[in-house]
This record gives sequence, structure tokens and C-alpha cells, in this order.
Amino acid sequence: MSARVLVVDDILPNVKLLEAKLASEYYDVLTATSGPEALEKVESESPDIILLDVMMPGMDGFEVCKIIKSNPKYAHIPVVMVTALTDATDRVRGLEAGADDFLSKPLNDTALMARVRSLVRLKMTIDEWRVRENTATQLGVSENNISVMNEPVEKADILVVEDQDYDSEKFVDTLAQDDDTVTVVKSGTQAMERIMAQPFDLLVISLNLESEDGLRLCSHLRSSDRTRSIPILMVAADEDMSRIAHGLEIGAHDYILRPVDTNELLARVRTQIRRKRFQERLRASFEVSLSMALTDSLTGLYNRRYFDVHLEKLLEKNASSRKSLGILMMDIDHFKSVNDTHGHAVGDEILKEFAKRIQDGLRGFDMVARMGGEEFVVLLPDVRRATAYIIAERLRKSFSEVPIKCATDTGELIVTVSIGGTIVEKGTRAEALTVMKEADDALYQAKAGGRDVCFFHEIGRLEPEDYIPEPRKFMD
Repeated sequence: MSARVLVVDDILPNVKLLEAKLASEYYDVLTATSGPEALEKVESESPDIILLDVMMPGMDGFEVCKIIKSNPKYAHIPVVMVTALTDATDRVRGLEAGADDFLSKPLNDTALMARVRSLVRLKMTIDEWRVRENTATQLGVSENNISVMNEPVEKADILVVEDQDYDSEKFVDTLAQDDDTVTVVKSGTQAMERIMAQPFDLLVISLNLESEDGLRLCSHLRSSDRTRSIPILMVAADEDMSRIAHGLEIGAHDYILRPVDTNELLARVRTQIRRKRFQERLRASFEVSLSMALTDSLTGLYNRRYFDVHLEKLLEKNASSRKSLGILMMDIDHFKSVNDTHGHAVGDEILKEFAKRIQDGLRGFDMVARMGGEEFVVLLPDVRRATAYIIAERLRKSFSEVPIKCATDTGELIVTVSIGGTIVEKGTRAEALTVMKEADDALYQAKAGGRDVCFFHEIGRLEPEDYIPEPRKFMD
């Protein structure tokens, strides 16, 4: 997963040290040595995450963070404040300024990298919803005036999994300040029973439960469709840092160390509630705003009208964020003969299953649209060339190797697909007509080359054996 990290510190050796650590993990690193320079970089470079030193002359990190978070255009960018300050009051001040985390020097490398990866994943999800929201706004069916910092933090439903009465009572008393409804349970089994009975805005889970592994509970919650989107705040001791890092890797959102400072607890809970409600508002606004005019009634996919605007938005974002974009044009082979031989009802079954398989073979933030007839197009944001090739081959094989069940004499049909692709390199200012023609020309080559193949602009036909996916890479 590629990401652009902005490191802000007025002490050059600190900058160089962080830059080296992040570069070794293959992040693109931007640097700034003052608050004003950091704000300029945020404006011009669109970083994915900001590591911000607090103690800087002139404009300190708290002020920089407040300015970033007060601008709806940048408020969603995660900010991690990095400082030698260790007092809980300073951490709370940073969190109240809008920071997503507050890490103390000397940095624990494991915790740092886990936190960066966790926040980058979160931002990618929010970015996709923001792009979709902007698309709906341009189509005139939504209002683009949503900021994470404007979300309310009161009256949340919170589930606490903690078997120590002293700490659970502290959670209940502290969160009462925001009129939160806090439910306390002492085991994972009790937690799952509560979650099945009612929705929650936040899950607070102790990693130090006496009778079970709190980290295993976090993993289970992340693997369930019902609980996957609920933020998790872990509670652990300082010596649990490796387990905390593991928790962030598997999808927990934040953590707080024992002994729990009540002000810090309140600040971290508010951050998670605000972020969840922001994401829910983006999703709800987008879903409500989309009418049938923007979707294909048969497959439920976006239609060409929506796609054209969305592509323009992604190309604009691609140029400013300096991330590559993959485009796949897909055409069902010999689809006319399917309709002629088996009838349009079977043809409709094929189209619906075709759409479903494409969606199942994509990453969560990719997008697919039906352009008309048997032609579909896929957009792959922030994708490496090799990953785009793997995805294309994965999609092709999902049809050629598995028959589609439908109302024919045999009860199924083998349907193949031809795929043409192109990659818009990071930082390229490309025109929609140009990139679509490249993908369309590649699709024509795929059809002329025997069908059931993938062709890409500039490299030609893909050899299937060269693009067998590695599971972890594909997820990135």
C-alpha cells in the first residue's frame, strides 16, 4: 500500500531519521521544517498522513493541527503528533486540536509503523467516499459541505469489554460527560450477544482480560460483516506494545495505555465517534443522493453518466495526489449469440452474475460501471502496474474457469471476457478521452487476438502464468 507521508520537525536530524525509517517501508516521504512550510506542503502535495512535531518555534504543532483540521478540504487527513512531551495534558491538548494520535519520543518503531499503516488504510476508505460524494455534488444531487470536525460527539452507544470493575466504572463515569450510553460486559461471549442485539458506535476492548485474549476478540470483530465498520479502542499496558501494534494491523482504530487518564480517554473516544459519524454521513449522503438515473437498473452498477463524471474526478485527484490509476475495459465474448440462442432472460442472468463476479474480484475502494450492453469498465485507484495486471487476469479467470448458472438446458454456461487496460501514471495530467481510447484500443486488440485474453496499452497481451496473485500483495 503506497502512501505519501509528510514529516514536520524543525530539527533536521529528526526529520532525516523518520524519513529513513519510512522510506525503508516504501513510503513516499515529504518533509517540512516549520509550521508555515507544513501548511504549504499540505496544500500543494496532498499527503496521506502527517507526522507533526509539537515543539517548533513560531507556529507550534498544536496550531498547525488546528488549522489543518479547521479546513474541510484537509480535515480528513490523519495527523499524528510526535513529541518529547509525555504529560497527559499535552496528549489531550493534541487530540482536542484534532490529532488522530499522539506518540512520544523516543518512538517505538513497531507502534509507529502500525499506526501509520492503520491510518493510511482508514484514509483510503474515506478518500473513496469523498470522491464519490464530490461526484454526486457535481451531478447536482448532493451538497459538498461535510467536515469531520463538525460531527457531534455526544450521545454515543458504547460497549466496554473489561473485567476489572475499577476501570469499567471509570469508563462509565467519564463518558457520562457526553451523555454516552455505556454498556459494560466482562467477556467476549457477552460482547457478541450484546452486539447481535443492538448497534454500537464504539467498542472499547481490554487486551488484559483474565480469562481470554482480548486481541483475538478484536480479530473476530474485524472479520464479521456486522462489526467490521465499528471502531475499536484497545485498552492495554505499556508492556503490551507489540500486541497493540498487532491490533492496529488487524483493524483496531486506536488504543489507550493504563493507568487510563480520564481526559485522554474522553478525547480519544470523541475522535473515534466523530470519525465514524463523518464516514457514515458521507456514505448516507452519497447513497441517498444517487437516484436510478445514476445506476444501471439490471445490475445495480453505476451507469455511464455517473462513470464519466467519476473518472474526471479521479483523474484530477490522480494528478494532485501523484498516485496511479488503472482502467479496465471489459466485454463479454460473443454475448449476442447468447441472447440469440438462449433468449434475453438468460442474457440478463449472465449480465447480473457478470457484474457480481467483477465486484467480488475487486478491492473495496475500486469501482465498476456498466457502460451499456455487455460492456463494463473498472477503475483501480492507487494501483501499481503489477497489481493491475494481476487484477485483470484474476477477473478474466473468474469467468473462463467457472460456469455461470442460468436457465439453459444444461443449467449453466461458460462465458469468457476480453479485457483491455491502461495505466495513468502517478502525477500525470491525463484527459478522460485519451485514457478511455487507450483502454478501448487495448480491448479491441484483445478481441482481435482471440478473445478471453487481457491486453494492456503499451505492453500488449498478458501471459496468465506471469500474473498469479500473491494474496498479501493483492490486498494492498
